Amino acid sequence: MAKTKELSKDTRNKIVDLHQVGKTESAIGKQLGLKKSTVGAIIRKWKTYKTTDNLPRSGAPRKISPRGVKMITRTVSKNPRTTRGDLVNDLQRAGTKVTKPTISNTLRRQGLKSCSARRVPLLKPVHVQARLKFAREHLDDPDEDWENVIWSDETKIELFGKNSTRRVWRTKNAELHPKNTIPTVKHGGGNIMLWGCFSAKGPGRLIRVKERMNGAMYREILSENLLPSARALKMKRGWVFQHDNDPKHTARATKEWLRKKHFKVLEWPSQSPDLNPIENLWRELKVRVAQRQPQNITALEEICMEEWAKIPATVCENLVKTYKKHLTSVIANKGYITKY
Repeated sequence: MAKTKELSKDTRNKIVDLHQVGKTESAIGKQLGLKKSTVGAIIRKWKTYKTTDNLPRSGAPRKISPRGVKMITRTVSKNPRTTRGDLVNDLQRAGTKVTKPTISNTLRRQGLKSCSARRVPLLKPVHVQARLKFAREHLDDPDEDWENVIWSDETKIELFGKNSTRRVWRTKNAELHPKNTIPTVKHGGGNIMLWGCFSAKGPGRLIRVKERMNGAMYREILSENLLPSARALKMKRGWVFQHDNDPKHTARATKEWLRKKHFKVLEWPSQSPDLNPIENLWRELKVRVAQRQPQNITALEEICMEEWAKIPATVCENLVKTYKKHLTSVIANKGYITKY
């Protein structure tokens, strides 16, 4: 049976007006060219609800039963990497045939949506404990101590980068839960590699690493750039140098070189880029570089150097000023990777 056209609001109101002046349903139907049953339905609705407006409708019944909803919600909570196809098959085995969009809509109503899994460093239990220990030991350090640290790191910047993604089902603000992330190993290759440092007073030196870095090259980089950066930044006496636990950084020869130079080194927990504020500075640099759209490697290097020099000292100061938040976040997340 074909669906009839819905009456306009004016027509429905006119039916009520005619009814109120004493006209019968048949007379109203003839006058307006409507069926008696239609007129009667409008009048009954008005008598019951005191309105002729459309009322909320229940709509089509849900394809997935409450029990089925609980089942798929429980499944993705245990394993966020479950695909929609897997859930379709699970429900089909339980006697319910649905499509992938239905799965998406159902989970969205439960507060879950499909998101790209974050790539984070692989954390073993020993890493988690070391991160917690570092955060707790330094939580009450005064801000002045962090202002006297030179933070350093290496990063890769791609000319035209493409990153693969995997999707997970998660609730809001749960992107960094271990089940919702993809562990990665640092430095999987790139178009140019950079070493840089900064302190609360501003950016230090930035250089391009043109060859595969080894311990000797790393020590040469420090020899030529660390102390000049400290002088340019006017670091106070007793300043502290931070670098991560890359094998080149922790090699015996590197440790001995740092000791002979009388550099104080911050003891650092492995696999902890979220604790190093230079990661935020790298992101700032990459955004600035991307906006200028370099077309070749030479231009990429030149633009990196130019944009690094333009980063305001206030940006660096704010990164260090809020460092305690990094520590409290690690403790709150029980040692796992935090948002940075």
